[in-house]
Amino acid sequence: MKTDRIRKIYKTIMLIVLTVAITFIITSVVMYNQYGKNNIKYIATDGMSSTFQMFRNYINQKYIGEIDDKAMLESAIKGYVKGLGDTYSEYITPEEMKEYMEDTTGKYVGIGVYIADDTQNNQIIVLMPIKDSPAEKAGIKSGDIITKIDGIEYKGEQLNQASNALKQGEGTKAKVEVLRNKETLTFEIERKSIKVNHIESKVLDGNIGYIQITTFDEGCYDEFVENWKNLKNNNITSLIIDLRNNGGGIVQESLNIADMMVERDKTLLITTSKQKDEEVTKSKNDKTIDMPIAILINENTASSSEILAAAIKENNEKVTLIGKNTYGKGVIQTIYSLSDGSGLKLTTNEYFTPNRNTINKVGIKPDIEIDFPEDESLYTIEQSKDTQLQKAIEILK
Repeated sequence: MKTDRIRKIYKTIMLIVLTVAITFIITSVVMYNQYGKNNIKYIATDGMSSTFQMFRNYINQKYIGEIDDKAMLESAIKGYVKGLGDTYSEYITPEEMKEYMEDTTGKYVGIGVYIADDTQNNQIIVLMPIKDSPAEKAGIKSGDIITKIDGIEYKGEQLNQASNALKQGEGTKAKVEVLRNKETLTFEIERKSIKVNHIESKVLDGNIGYIQITTFDEGCYDEFVENWKNLKNNNITSLIIDLRNNGGGIVQESLNIADMMVERDKTLLITTSKQKDEEVTKSKNDKTIDMPIAILINENTASSSEILAAAIKENNEKVTLIGKNTYGKGVIQTIYSLSDGSGLKLTTNEYFTPNRNTINKVGIKPDIEIDFPEDESLYTIEQSKDTQLQKAIEILK
């Protein structure tokens, strides 16, 4: 009995010793993997603040440069929101927010040029210089590829940064380097206060009215009404609405315009969100434009432009869509203003056409598909060579 008791005590002691030994070995391996060879391995913690504090501690202890807390915080938030993997959601710094609000009102300081991200080639392409702007007067043309601004190189994915670089203090000069037909050109362009006109209109042969909408910024609806009245006074009998290369803007502006071309109480837009299953927006007024309409669309017709095209087409038998399949941006962003002047832009809604068709990543198919001439710019092409416009004229005549 005594011998058995001694054996049990011995086994217990050996088990404890073995456990301590194994624990020591495991701890040593983990510590080596986490901190060995001067590498900092990410360690999951009980919260975001603890994680950031861990990195901050290392920065405070080891980093030899100056620490800009504001810049680090803004970069951290930008990266966090970017982690959503959503192209359209972003954190907007106070400086960027100010410029963003200026853009939506159609007034800002810059050289006066519309630019876009050529995603296929990762380049910044000039869609068009604004009429009578410093860029137009300097010689910037549609189709130019912006490669450098003030000596700094920019790619298509840096579109926002390039746009901000062009919008500095009034009276300062921007050194803009562009690639045109394999030739590098450099322009020095003075930045001035720019007023954007969203609408241009004219009367074509055959009493056909033509309205081009470049963007749906604040005040676009009022401009549309004014231009429509001028065309009506010139006794037009049909209308062309050109939405080509219109990347969108404020949704309500496009809905107000659509309201003019459909009967009262018709569905204009269907949206869904995280909080509500479905919200239906309907027309509030009687139809004020009652004539044959042709709408020009292309691959760069997006967002609010697609909303307008679909709302009119699916509610009006006198409408024909002409051109190419649209971009397919069927989601809406909401900007939340924060107390420090910054903003948070989030994708909050998906929208559908009045007939409940999906637009996002699908786009809108034209009734008559026709290519635009190769090696031609929408903004410089002669009217007689514009195949899409000529088809619209042919249909309305």
